Amino acid sequence: MTDLFHVIRHCPIFSGFPDEAIAEAARHAHVRRFEVDELIYEKGSLQSGICVIAEGGVRICSVNAEGREAVLMIFDHGTWFGDTVFSPDTPRVYGARAHERAVIVDLPGEVFRDLMRRYPQSYPVVLDLLSQRLWATMSLIEDDALRGIPARVGRRLLFLAQMHNGGRIAGDPVSFRLTREHLASMMGMTRQGVHKVLKTFEAEGLIAFSYGRVTVNDPLALERHVATCD
Repeated sequence: MTDLFHVIRHCPIFSGFPDEAIAEAARHAHVRRFEVDELIYEKGSLQSGICVIAEGGVRICSVNAEGREAVLMIFDHGTWFGDTVFSPDTPRVYGARAHERAVIVDLPGEVFRDLMRRYPQSYPVVLDLLSQRLWATMSLIEDDALRGIPARVGRRLLFLAQMHNGGRIAGDPVSFRLTREHLASMMGMTRQGVHKVLKTFEAEGLIAFSYGRVTVNDPLALERHVATCD
């Protein structure tokens, strides 16, 4: 059974709220469960709830008319998604699918916005996290525009490892579900182009692929290696 209070309390975007606000959010939230690749919401939908990943992972993505999927980001448990909670009349730019079997805590957008209004001490935390996401997005755009392919691939793996390790870059291995196809989709590259770089990284002991998962063996070592690729 999912402890709604615990899940919401430990999600970063709720860290500026007092316990009474978290308890109120837990009373209004509900749990949704998804199998691998199951649709959570579609691109263009007007849903404005904010979601917290209690278990599993979620990929933010879009599919074109030919069925080709473009992956924007892969989020791990403990993370929130649903940025349109801040602009409820705006259609979602991307959809969301369960990247692994996932348990999602879904809070209606009007409840979240009302809590922010009544607990203004939450604003600094919320704004800081939004600016961090904007900074991350701008950094990825810069990578795609200015860096070579090995640096782009390495920095994207490093970014994903950081996301799956509580926002930290450390020396311990970090493992997460990722195929070569997912990575190529995220970067707008061919699988063959990504595969060549990944084979080099594997040969140098920086990463390991196995059964649809990648392990970044030492994120600090990968960070040092990427710095030489710029």
